[in-house]
Amino acid sequence: MKTPKPKFNDWLQQSFLLLGRQPKFWLCYGLLVGVMLVVGRVSPIIGIFSTVLFLFSGVGLAKYSDLKTTSDSPVGFYWAIKQTLPLAVLAASAVVLSWFLFVLIANVLSGEFYKTAQFFFNWGLRLDPLVRQSTRDLASWAFTYANFALILVLLIVNIFISWFCFPLMLFKSLRFSQAKQKSHEAVAKNQMAIYQLLGFVVVNALMCSSVIPLFTPVLFALVSVLMYVSYKSIFEPVKEEAPI
Repeated sequence: MKTPKPKFNDWLQQSFLLLGRQPKFWLCYGLLVGVMLVVGRVSPIIGIFSTVLFLFSGVGLAKYSDLKTTSDSPVGFYWAIKQTLPLAVLAASAVVLSWFLFVLIANVLSGEFYKTAQFFFNWGLRLDPLVRQSTRDLASWAFTYANFALILVLLIVNIFISWFCFPLMLFKSLRFSQAKQKSHEAVAKNQMAIYQLLGFVVVNALMCSSVIPLFTPVLFALVSVLMYVSYKSIFEPVKEEAPI
């Protein structure tokens, strides 16, 4: 019997269910994301690094949360961090380096090389306009850049790497070339669901930039869980027992 193709609606439903199993855990995760993204307004390098780090670290934490609530042999939190963090740091460092080179080249070509230092610390940032602003306006100021960074990171991942590459390297211990090839094959077979997923994230990131900025940390957690759930449905499907 032919296995039905995964659907984005199923991935989204499973992701919300996974987040709902440990709401306190994901709430703490979201608060940590929010704090680091606010710091990113002062130091763009920290903001970009945090964007990628939390996006990929959340994939490992999603599996930890899944096993903790469904498996008879769950993994420990610190074990999950130990396994996930090195690869997430490597990915974040690679994106930050590429971003910095782009900024450097752009500033050199425009004759504004001095602006390159703002990549490390935004000394021109003014806080005066934030006085007596509403909570929504403050959240928009703090998180708008993070939502656009999230969109750009997802574009980089899907154009130059592949959607399932990171979880395959993390959970299957594959080399980058092997993970990239397997990921390309899986994406080719499930293009519709992947495109719907990416479209959903982009639309919500744009909404978080203007309408619901306080949702931004939640969106980061949701994207990480979506990456894990979509990976699991394709590479670790649940085997149904044959009827007796």
